Amino acid sequence: MDNPELSFNPILLLVAILLTVMSSYTALDLFSLIKSSDRNKRFLFLGGTFSLGIGIWVMNFFGMLAMNLNGNVSYRIPITVLSIILVISFTAMAFYAMTGKSVSKSNMLAGSLFMMLAVLVVHILGMYSMKLDFNYQPPILLIALALVFVSFYFSFWMLFFSKSFTQGDHGWIKPLSALFVTAAIVEGHFLLTRASSINMSNGLVEQTGIPESLISYLILFISVLILAGLIGSSALISKRLAVSDTNLKDITDALNSSAIVAITDPKGNITYVNEKFIEISGYSEAELLGQNHSILNSGLHTKGFFKGMWKTIGSGEVWKGEIRNKKKDGSYYWVDTTIVPFLNSKDRPYQYVSIRSDITQRKQAEASLKETLKEVSDINFALDQSSIVAFTDEKGIIKNVNDKFCEISKYNREELIGNDHSLLNSGLHSKEFFKNLWKTIGSGQVWKGDIRNMAKDGSFYWVATTIVPFLNENGKPYQYLAIRNDITEKKKSEEMLHRQDKLAAVGQLAAGVAHEIRNPLTSMKGYAEFLQLDETDPQRQEFIEIILDEIDRVNNIVEEFMVLAKPKAVELEEQNIIPIVQNVVSMLKFEARKRNVKLDFDATEEIIQIECDENRLKQVFLNFIKNGIEAMPDGGDLKVRIEIEDGNVVVSIKDTGVGIPPETLKKIGEPFYTTKKNGNGLGLMVSFKIIESHNGKVYIESEQNKGTTFKIMLPAKTA
Repeated sequence: MDNPELSFNPILLLVAILLTVMSSYTALDLFSLIKSSDRNKRFLFLGGTFSLGIGIWVMNFFGMLAMNLNGNVSYRIPITVLSIILVISFTAMAFYAMTGKSVSKSNMLAGSLFMMLAVLVVHILGMYSMKLDFNYQPPILLIALALVFVSFYFSFWMLFFSKSFTQGDHGWIKPLSALFVTAAIVEGHFLLTRASSINMSNGLVEQTGIPESLISYLILFISVLILAGLIGSSALISKRLAVSDTNLKDITDALNSSAIVAITDPKGNITYVNEKFIEISGYSEAELLGQNHSILNSGLHTKGFFKGMWKTIGSGEVWKGEIRNKKKDGSYYWVDTTIVPFLNSKDRPYQYVSIRSDITQRKQAEASLKETLKEVSDINFALDQSSIVAFTDEKGIIKNVNDKFCEISKYNREELIGNDHSLLNSGLHSKEFFKNLWKTIGSGQVWKGDIRNMAKDGSFYWVATTIVPFLNENGKPYQYLAIRNDITEKKKSEEMLHRQDKLAAVGQLAAGVAHEIRNPLTSMKGYAEFLQLDETDPQRQEFIEIILDEIDRVNNIVEEFMVLAKPKAVELEEQNIIPIVQNVVSMLKFEARKRNVKLDFDATEEIIQIECDENRLKQVFLNFIKNGIEAMPDGGDLKVRIEIEDGNVVVSIKDTGVGIPPETLKKIGEPFYTTKKNGNGLGLMVSFKIIESHNGKVYIESEQNKGTTFKIMLPAKTA
């Protein structure tokens, strides 16, 4: 074998390098369009792969042609075609590893490895296609491959990975990357050529030389092919730029029509405003440019508000919020604001774009609604504090109640909602009463009146009621609002006043006749007792006893008349009420036992001081307890309890007797009204009078066949 002397044709070599640069730039241009294009991704990938593969093959092919070898050199076409196919395949694998959404270092390592293999394979097959006898020097080969690998890795790192290169508008990145890729390809060709030892083959294979004209045509064909790729990629880019410009114009027009737009520099100085900004602010463009947004400051927002805003956008984050600005004429307007920071290669904002929408009308509506809601809330609060409120549907089913309704009725909301007001019916009012009520509100008119209701615990309470119907478009009620006020105390006061009026009338009557009745009674009693002394006939004795008893009964009535006519002055002394009541209970224990009544006494305290007239209070307790015993003809339980409630002493006398009918309960305490066969109707009236003289009150709660409770309320003596 002969060792050829290697030399290079500089013109052919220069052409090869230029074609490789053009191929590399075309390929990188097409690959850069893949990520930003929604269509033709496969076409762009194939075009870029073919362009760079041809560039590698061109550098190797023309590099071989540029070598002047002593001896005849020919090319075997099949191996040449195989080298083109393999170099394009390796290039495709290299860029397939780097066309994902994100490119990692492992992707770049794989891509650099495939590109190195593409350069190595095309060089080896180029040697075989020329029928050269060659071998590589391992140390130089390894160094050459390492340098080629590093060169490709740096090119890809610069193009796809480095923030300093990829961020910002750097139009020189692709040309520079194309030069580095070309340098890696050229470097690979020369280093691999230097790493090989070439000898001419003296085999028997026929060798055919390549004419220079064919080389010229080949160069021309490849140049046209590469130029076509450049023109195609340029056309694609121009088309995309035209579409982008159109889209940008449309977006800008839409923003200008609907939004208030401003651009500021990093210090917040205005560099651009659109017409809508000028229109709403009242300032001209010349007055706004160069100013900052403090020119619009309304004084509503604090320094901390703007400090927080600047902290957000200064860190590169988008800020959103509502701001009240001031126009040139001094009027205010509200804007819903989004401020977007644009960052440079160092992640620092180099400008801010503010997009605002006018929300003045919305803010005014919100303020009006807020004021209205506050008024409604105040009204609701006032109603809840002072009135008992309930909403019902058109059928009278309760839909909502306030706390005061629950408090006075002693039912919770769950028990009330879904029921009608018959749940509270005390049985006092007639069916005709409620029929007239419904007739009134059913015709759309307001109804007013007083109603006695019954709470969950069986107690009664009175409410002054106003029922307001709410009408639909047909003039028919679809719901009712009932507003009630507790008038229980008022009713009790009226009842007491009514009794006092009756007492006054009785007192006037008593003053007129008491003395006139008492004198003949004294004479009658004296003569009857005198006749009784000499009478021996038993039957006559019995008659005289009856006469004396009746005279005593009449005398008692007269005595009670005298109390009403000239009430004895009450002499109040501070005493413990517990032993007073205990004494009365002890006196009546025997009588209770005879009537099969269990009499119990209970007190929450051992000492409860009040100011009272002991004898007169005993008269009251004696009267009430005796009435309780007599109300249970078949026996039962009578409980006497003393407790303190809200600074008052409450003595309750509760029986389990027959109860008092509502119509009778109204008349209790009236003079001469009694349910007893031998009663005169003055005992309870006198008892009520005594309690009133102690600044106290008497309440009666009764339910037929369940019993009656007398509650005597007296003021407790405070320490």
